[in-house]
Amino acid sequence: MQRTLTIIKPDGVKKNIIGEVISRFERNGLRIAALKKIKLSKDGAKGFYIVHKERPFYESLTDFMSEGPIVVMVIEGENAIYRVREIMGATNPADAQIGTIRKDFADDIERNIVHGSDKPESAAFEIPYFFSQIEIL
Repeated sequence: MQRTLTIIKPDGVKKNIIGEVISRFERNGLRIAALKKIKLSKDGAKGFYIVHKERPFYESLTDFMSEGPIVVMVIEGENAIYRVREIMGATNPADAQIGTIRKDFADDIERNIVHGSDKPESAAFEIPYFFSQIEIL
């Protein structure tokens, strides 16, 4: 059993597709172990995306992630990190396969509806960024 963090970004919340995104994970045998809707501050977004601090998109990404509410989730299941990323599709929706969340709903590489941990080490940092152990059921 593996856990990963997934975020429905502000564009996904604004498009009112929270239920659709969650159902795609659940239909694929994954389980939502924790979920909440929050609004990140700019500093909160900077802390979460600190690994990208030196990248040219850091400021625009953290501006975007703090512009409106997000839904953060812990998703669990067999090989959850890989499976969630497969369901989400390629980071750039233009490269994503038909039927993935990003291909179906995303506008561009930054406003791409969802985030998912890319490896176990990322999940180990990202999950406790938003959830305490007693919130994960």
